[in-house]
Amino acid sequence: MTPMVASLIATALALVFAVLFAGWYTVLWMRQRPAAVAIAACLWVHVLRIVALQIFSARRFGFEIPLSVARLIAWGDVLGAGLAVLGIWLLRRRSAAAIAVLWLFVFETAVDLVYGTVVGIRHHATATAHDLTWVILNFYVPVLWVTLVLVGWQLVTHRTELVGAGALESASAAKPAGP
Repeated sequence: MTPMVASLIATALALVFAVLFAGWYTVLWMRQRPAAVAIAACLWVHVLRIVALQIFSARRFGFEIPLSVARLIAWGDVLGAGLAVLGIWLLRRRSAAAIAVLWLFVFETAVDLVYGTVVGIRHHATATAHDLTWVILNFYVPVLWVTLVLVGWQLVTHRTELVGAGALESASAAKPAGP
C-alpha cells in the first residue's frame, strides 16, 4: 500500500469515527450544557492548532511543502488558535463581542482548512508526510472539521442564548426589584 492510499484511508476513517463520536456523544452532551460551555469545549480542540508550527521541522526531514506554503499553513493555524482562545475568554466574560469573534473564527478556520487541503493535494503532501505530520493530517484535521461544524451549529441554533445571556444578566442586575 502506498503512503498516499494509507493516508486517504486513515483520513476517511478518522472523519467517519469523529462524526460518529460527535453524533453519539458530543451532540447529546452539548444539548445538556449552556451554549457557551458547549462551544468552549470545541474551541479547546482548536487551541492546540499551534502544533502546526512543527511544519518547519517537518520540512527539514522530508515533508515537501514550499516554505511560503508552510508559512501560510502554520500562521493560519496559529491565528485560528488565537481566535479560539479569544472566543473562550469572551464567552467566559459573557461578552456580546464573543459572537463576532466566533464567526470570525469559523470563517478563518474554514478558509485555513480548505487552503491546507488544496495545497496539500497540489503538493502531494500525503506522499511525504510522516511521523507527527502524518498524525496531524490524518487524525487531527478531521477532528478540527467536526468540531468546527459543531461550533457553527451552536452559533446558529443558540444565537439568542449567546446574545441574551450577558445582556439579560447585566440588565437584571441594574434594575431594582419592586414597583
